[in-house]
Amino acid sequence: MFDKSKILPIACDHGAFEMKEYLIKELKNAGYTIKDMGTYSTDSVDYPDMIHPLAKAVNDGVYELGLIMCGSGNGAQITANKYAHVRAGLCWSVEQAELTRMHNNANIISIPGRFIEFPLAWKILKAFLETDFEGGRHIARVEKISKLL
Repeated sequence: MFDKSKILPIACDHGAFEMKEYLIKELKNAGYTIKDMGTYSTDSVDYPDMIHPLAKAVNDGVYELGLIMCGSGNGAQITANKYAHVRAGLCWSVEQAELTRMHNNANIISIPGRFIEFPLAWKILKAFLETDFEGGRHIARVEKISKLL
């Protein structure tokens, strides 16, 4: 389970700005500490400009976990996964969020801002934050992710 006293960074593009604002409110109400890394309005931006700083910070160990969003969640996830120590999972359901933590030790969750309802996004994020890596047989698999062939 993610320690609420640690900082959770959040980044999105314009397509997920409203969802980001909703999730920040829910996170704060639940006692989490957040770092808002943008964007700060619905004005059009390029998602990599918001996602790269967050992914680099997770990659470098500044933050343990992170939340990224864009309209589909795909562009944000693809960008974040360019970093060797980032395992970003695109999640559309609570079960996906749980499994991406339990089996893949994902350290960033990507949520589609335009395709799911805000209350479901909150349930997905909570599942991600409250689920631990299972370890065991999954350790060797996760270690192979960053290995270049």
